[in-house]
Amino acid sequence: MAGLRLGPLLRYVDGSSATVWIETSRPCTAEVRCADGTHGEARTFQVAGHHYALVPVTGLRPGTASTYEVLLDGTPVWPLPDSPFPPSEIRTPDGDGLRVAFGSCRWAAPPAHEADPVGPDALDTLAARIAADPTATRPDVLLLLGDQVYADETSDATRRWLAARRDLTEPPGDQVADYEEYTHLYYESWLDPEVRWLLSTVPSCMIFDDHDVIDDWNTSASWLADMRATPWWRERLLSGLVSYWVHQHLGNLSPAELAADPLYAAVRASADATDLLRAHASLADKDPSAVRWSYRRDFGRVRVVMVDTRAARVLEEGSRSMLHPAEERWLREQVLDTPGSYDHLLIGTSLPWLLPHLVHDAEAWNAALCRGERGGRWARFGEDLRRRADLEHWAAFPASFEALAGLVAEAGSGERAPATVCVLSGDVHHAYVAEPSWPEGGGPGSRVLQLTCSPVHNSIPLSIRLGFRFGWSGVGRALGRWFARHGRGERPSIDWRRTGGPWFGNQLMTLTLRGRSARLRLDQARASRNGRPRLETVTEYELAPDTSPSITHPR
Repeated sequence: MAGLRLGPLLRYVDGSSATVWIETSRPCTAEVRCADGTHGEARTFQVAGHHYALVPVTGLRPGTASTYEVLLDGTPVWPLPDSPFPPSEIRTPDGDGLRVAFGSCRWAAPPAHEADPVGPDALDTLAARIAADPTATRPDVLLLLGDQVYADETSDATRRWLAARRDLTEPPGDQVADYEEYTHLYYESWLDPEVRWLLSTVPSCMIFDDHDVIDDWNTSASWLADMRATPWWRERLLSGLVSYWVHQHLGNLSPAELAADPLYAAVRASADATDLLRAHASLADKDPSAVRWSYRRDFGRVRVVMVDTRAARVLEEGSRSMLHPAEERWLREQVLDTPGSYDHLLIGTSLPWLLPHLVHDAEAWNAALCRGERGGRWARFGEDLRRRADLEHWAAFPASFEALAGLVAEAGSGERAPATVCVLSGDVHHAYVAEPSWPEGGGPGSRVLQLTCSPVHNSIPLSIRLGFRFGWSGVGRALGRWFARHGRGERPSIDWRRTGGPWFGNQLMTLTLRGRSARLRLDQARASRNGRPRLETVTEYELAPDTSPSITHPR
C-alpha cells in the first residue's frame, strides 16, 4: 500500500483551481478530495527512486474555503490520524484584497525536545497562531524568497545521517552531494509538524537563492571556473537543480502552464524521469537563456513577478549582469504588461536591490576593481575580496542595478500607475524598509519601497547586527563615498533612505493589499514563559492609503 512520505503542500491557488504537491512511498494514483465535492487526481511520476504527484483541483468557486483530504489508491492518508491541527483547507481568493507573508533563510528547526540555538522558527510560530484560531486572519499566500534548504550548512542530525552513508573526509564533506541527500534536506525541513501543516493549508510561492545550491552560487566567472574544476561540483549542481524543479518550481506554475510545459509532459510519461531532468539541469547550467526559473502570478489586482537572480546571471567580466538579456526582456514584459491592470506590483528577488549605503558602495567599488578600473593588481585583490565578503548583490552588477531602477520608475509612472511598487527580498539576515528617490522631476508617481525580511529561522551573529547598523549610519555612508571615488565608478542615478528598521530576529513581513491601500506588518518569533513561542508584532504602518478606486479599463 502506498504511503505519504512528504506533503501535502498547497501550492498554486486561484479563484477556480489549485495544485497540491505530494511525495509517496511507491507508484500510485493520488487524489485530493474536498468537502465541497470538488476533487482532482494524478498519477505519480518517478525521479531517482522517489515518487511524486502534483494534483490539480478544478471546479473551485471564488471566495470559498473547503477542507480536503488526500487519498492514495483510494486510501485516505491525510489528515494524519490523531493530528493536533485543524483540517487542511483550500481557500480561494475573492478578488477583495490580498495578504502576502514573506521571508527567507530557514534552517530546519530541531526536534521539539531539543533546544533551538537560534531561537523560535517564524514559520512554526505562524502555524501555531493559525492553528489556535483557524477563523482568524491568515496570509493568502506565503512567498519564500530563497534558502529553503541549506545544502552547504547541514545540521548535526543530517551530518550523522551523511556519515552513515559515505566517508565525510572526502569532498564535499558534510555538505550534500547528490539527489538522495537533497531529499533528506527536504524531509528534515518540511516534515517539521508545524511547517508541514502550515504548507498544507497556506498556498506558497518559492524561488531559490545561493544556499539551495552553495553559498555565493555564481559569484563570478572565475568562481564558476574553480567550482567546475572540482570533482564533486557537477553532481551537486545537477542534483540541486533537479531537486528544486521537483520540490519547489513545479508548484509555482498554474495548471495551464503545466499543461503547456513539454518537460512536465515528458516527465509524467516517463517510467523514470531522472535522466530527463538531469539533462534539463545541465542545459540550465550551460545556457542561462534556455531555462527560465522566474515566473509571474497575478492575484486579482496584485501582480507578483518572482525573479531568478542566481542561475540567470551573466558572469563574464566585460558583460556582467544579474540577468541574462533574455531574462531581462522577460522581466520587462511581465512588469509592463497591460498597464492599469494592477494596483500593486511586487517584484520578488532573493537579493535586496537597495542595501545599506556603505554595503552598496563597497560592492560597486569592488565591481569596478574586478573589471580593471585600477589595474591588474587591484583586480586580483577585488576578486579575492568579492568571494570572501560575499559582494554579489544587485550593487555588484551596476548596470543591472540601474536597469531595475529604470524599470521600477517606468512601471510606477503615468496615469495608470499602480499605488505601490515593492521589491521584496531576503538574504541579509535582518529586516528593513528603504525608499528610493529620483532626481527632481524624474521619479515615478507610485510609492516605491524595498522591503527586506530575513531570516525566517537562522543565526544572526553580533557582527551582522553591528555591521548593518554601521552600514546605514552617516559615518558608514561617508566611508562608502570614499570607496566610490577610489573605484572611479559612476554614482547611482537614484538615492535612497532607510525608513524602517533595521530589525534583527527570526521574522516574517506581511503586506495587506486592499484596493489601492497597502499596510505592512513585521512579526518576530519570540520565546514565552510557558514554553510556547509566539509571533509578536514589532511594527505596523500604512504604506499607501486607499484614496481612490481601482482603475479599470475596457478591453
